[in-house]
Amino acid sequence: MKAELIRHVQSRLNELLERALSDSMQSLCRNTHTHPDHTHTHDRHKPDQGKVFVARCSLLDELFEISHIRTIYHMFIAALLLFIISTLAVDYIDQGRLVLDFDLFYYAFGQLGTVVWAWTLMLAYSLLGPYYVLSVWASLNHSRGWRTCVSAVAALTLCAAQTSMLGIFPVYIVLHYQLPPASRFIIILEQIRFVMKSYSFIRETTPAVLKNTPQKVEPLRYPSLSSYLYFLFCPTLIYREVYPRNPYVRWNYVGMNFLKILASLFYLYFILVRLCIPVFTNKSNQPFNTRTFILALFHAAFPGMLMLMLGFYAFLHCWLNAFAEMLRFADRMFYRDWWNSTSFANYYRTWNIVVHDWLYYYGYRDFLWVRTDAPDPHV
Repeated sequence: MKAELIRHVQSRLNELLERALSDSMQSLCRNTHTHPDHTHTHDRHKPDQGKVFVARCSLLDELFEISHIRTIYHMFIAALLLFIISTLAVDYIDQGRLVLDFDLFYYAFGQLGTVVWAWTLMLAYSLLGPYYVLSVWASLNHSRGWRTCVSAVAALTLCAAQTSMLGIFPVYIVLHYQLPPASRFIIILEQIRFVMKSYSFIRETTPAVLKNTPQKVEPLRYPSLSSYLYFLFCPTLIYREVYPRNPYVRWNYVGMNFLKILASLFYLYFILVRLCIPVFTNKSNQPFNTRTFILALFHAAFPGMLMLMLGFYAFLHCWLNAFAEMLRFADRMFYRDWWNSTSFANYYRTWNIVVHDWLYYYGYRDFLWVRTDAPDPHV
């Protein structure tokens, strides 16, 4: 009887494994709409010139094509519904009525008007400042006798402008207006994003200008403002004049991603209301000691893990895929399978490919280039 039961379980496991492998192969071989625009294939950079962009889907989109993996997604939806039902039930039992109180949202996202005009100023500078300073420098760089002076003035101007508009200005806005947590988070994240994007544009454009010596009959080739504007909004931190593009936009896919972001915010709200605020409100009245610290650490572990997964899914998957779809940006490799990592080194390389690529090409590789005094790989 025992041997027969073991054989039955093994046969069921083999059947499930074969079905999972079959589903995964079908999803990988399926002809999706994310094929590169063949008219742009000649514009791709070689591997020794930096990151190569190719048309590919996000990993979770491919995995969710497998029914067994999609079950995990449905389990998280069921957990969200349980959070909502339990919160409404507790409020109804305690107060005799349904209480839909979102004061936490109103507080966290307060002063959105200040956030909007501050972000608009940072965007306007990031678009026009580096672009026109570099364009003037590029037009004057090849003039004899003035090259060193022009380069020094352009470098000092860019450093002063970057420090003022993308360094001091956002910090001043956050501290002067005492922005609440979510609004402050938006300003700081956008500050970092604009710094990284403008640096990438400068880093990729400067070697090309130095390498390009215009002839008497040919004007200097300089990137268009439209390509730089596209780069400021597309979900990558590595500048290219062209990227692989999809032939059309799936607006239902865009809408579903924004709906998932909204659901993730509500998920975060219910986690804070049900798992964090009641616990830490009581602990704030207790004296701080080792016991209190250990209890707080373990109480925060589970909701912290949930918030980490929600942040990853809402931003690195839904938010970036929504903007990529609207802009027809075809390279959706924003992360890899970090959940299979067996070391922190592999985890930090795979959970956020967008930032990792920027750090690798402009931090690690440039640092090696400076140390070894080797030729610049971008030139």
